[in-house]
Amino acid sequence: MQEAITITEQPVSISVPVGYSFTLRCRAEGSTLLEYQWFCQQQSDCHQIPGATNPDLPIIAEQTQLYTCRVNDLYRNAVFSDWVKVEVHQCVARGLPPRLWRGEPVIILNPMEQRVEVGKPLQLQCAAMGVPAPCYQWYRNGNLLEQHKRKKLWITHAKVSDSGTYLCCASNSHGEHWTNAVDVHVGTCGSEKFFATGKIALLVGNNRYQHHPNLMAPVKDVFELSRLLEQLGFQVVSLLDLNKAEMATAVSQFLQLLEKGVYAIFYYAGHGYEHLGRNYMVPVDAPQPYSPENCISVQRILQKMQQQQTALNIILLDTCRKWYNPGRALSQVQPLEPWGNTVYGYATSEDAEAYELQDGEFSSGIFMKYLKKHILKEKKVTHMLEDVLEDVGRDPLVTGKQVMEIKHTLKEARSLTDPIRPSGAGAERWGHSHELPSRTLTFPCGARAELRFLRLFSNLMSVCAKLQAPPAHVTAPRLLLCQPPEMEAMAMQRESRLDHVETLLASVYKWEELDCIFQLCGLQKIQTDVVLQLDLHYTQPSTKQRTCESLRTTLQKSLLGQFFSQRNDSQPDFQQTSAGKGSVCLRDTPDPKGQGSLRTGSGHSLPSSSPSTFSSEPEENDESDLGELCSALLRAGP
Repeated sequence: MQEAITITEQPVSISVPVGYSFTLRCRAEGSTLLEYQWFCQQQSDCHQIPGATNPDLPIIAEQTQLYTCRVNDLYRNAVFSDWVKVEVHQCVARGLPPRLWRGEPVIILNPMEQRVEVGKPLQLQCAAMGVPAPCYQWYRNGNLLEQHKRKKLWITHAKVSDSGTYLCCASNSHGEHWTNAVDVHVGTCGSEKFFATGKIALLVGNNRYQHHPNLMAPVKDVFELSRLLEQLGFQVVSLLDLNKAEMATAVSQFLQLLEKGVYAIFYYAGHGYEHLGRNYMVPVDAPQPYSPENCISVQRILQKMQQQQTALNIILLDTCRKWYNPGRALSQVQPLEPWGNTVYGYATSEDAEAYELQDGEFSSGIFMKYLKKHILKEKKVTHMLEDVLEDVGRDPLVTGKQVMEIKHTLKEARSLTDPIRPSGAGAERWGHSHELPSRTLTFPCGARAELRFLRLFSNLMSVCAKLQAPPAHVTAPRLLLCQPPEMEAMAMQRESRLDHVETLLASVYKWEELDCIFQLCGLQKIQTDVVLQLDLHYTQPSTKQRTCESLRTTLQKSLLGQFFSQRNDSQPDFQQTSAGKGSVCLRDTPDPKGQGSLRTGSGHSLPSSSPSTFSSEPEENDESDLGELCSALLRAGP
């Protein structure tokens, strides 16, 4: 009787990223010379691997397959090894697996929070890489669930008692790794409502470009969206005209504010393009022509947002999606994970332009015109955006030119109107640190002036001063707010955008009687304290002479400067000082004009908005500009 063949070493299943090199091993003993033959199976097709006749089978992981090895002797006895699975993960975040990986479990997919109606199925899923492939064990509220030992946890009919905090342990011979803990809520229909632990939004509008045509719509669109989001409970950072370094810094600080359960919105209006499914935002300092290395990748931002375990990620791109330089290489961005909490809203379809409308003295994008109509409605985010899509499609001004597009993986009926149940103080502290305090200054003559810092955008501040009722011995008063010398490069010029900003200011604050006002923009560039000077000119009844008194107050950096440099939870401090020796003086000349003041006179009224008229105009380059751009690209080469 012939001795049986005994397999002494079975191959092992593995779970690895695509491109990973590995060797499957099979060892056997028998009374004669043994022969080996490897087989693989993909779906229902099982076939012999040509040339795979050694105990070791080197493979490069390309797709998930099953493998087995047949061992036979000279007497035609044969046995098969265990079937093993080589699971190949096509989408793995950058940096995984780590260098010098020994095969210990690495979590690549965490379970997601679930809200399930009683009696409905409950499914949680995780995934891990490992060599050998990890084993899984689920826990609820710290208690082992004996029946749940797969990467998918499935409960056919969920009960209220199935509610709790779930997590899974992935383990193999090299160690163990735990997934993130997630909450599962099981209740009757309508008994549970979705909520956010916080709401954070970053809005960027690039309007004034150094090497490209300026745009008109981003100022008003960012302004109006920020006001609407604040009504929904969002903490909003709204920024205008950022260069590449400033955009990268703003995004980095924004990501630090995100945490588990937060609703996060990123909105961009400005020049942009799309190439092979990748979207790029063009900073104000991008050269002509630009390329991916001069721009900011939207996919990279979303990838980082997903890693923060947010409950909802929304990307709104109000930009063109044409690509004018196809010869340049794409930026290196790893594929996105299917988290099931992401919504993309494109103002226009692929390879198309986005248009803006002339709205009185302002311009507004077509996309924003209808987004602000629907964004406050209590409905699922994707349904709200579908309403916007339908309205854009019906607009006769852009029929056949601009069609909105929505992409999403949102599994839950989350709405921007969902309530907030804070789990941490990060967002609240951030909002508190960005409040703009007022200040009352008292001149030596006893007159008092109120200084206010009004914020229309996070990096644009309106500094306003109003003289309170002066004492009897102060007649014909005139208040001047002097522009700090270090702010000259960042103060708005009256002939460019001052009047437009005043209109927005009036629509928000309704503070009509101002003695002086000027705007400070580009606050992210400020790295030192800012000194403001108030000059009070008045006539003394006894001498009939004009007198000038000056006060200075120090704003310790700008509020946005803190946002761009580091997290700062303290209130900004103000210091009041006299203007120095000779700051209270007598002058013979009547009504001297303050140098650098951008607004003078008493009783200055902010203008109100005028009725709107609409006309269609492309947001990006017109035909002549496009021709010049294409010619420049051809001259520059790839």
